[in-house]
Amino acid sequence: MFMVDKDMIIVDVLRLDINSAGIFMEEGLHCLGCVMSSGETIEQACQVHGLNPDHLIARLNEYFGEE
Repeated sequence: MFMVDKDMIIVDVLRLDINSAGIFMEEGLHCLGCVMSSGETIEQACQVHGLNPDHLIARLNEYFGEE
């Protein structure tokens, strides 16, 4: 099973499954097309947007675990 972690680059997760974008959007990360998403980790993006990275990572891992 694939596991997402806080050090992963956002665009790398999206490359694995573009449909995971919905989770990022639901959690408040609406800048997936932003240049920063190609070099920013999940943790960095969450810090900038005042979000809890652990919650987002748990949701992403649940999503990838269901595939």
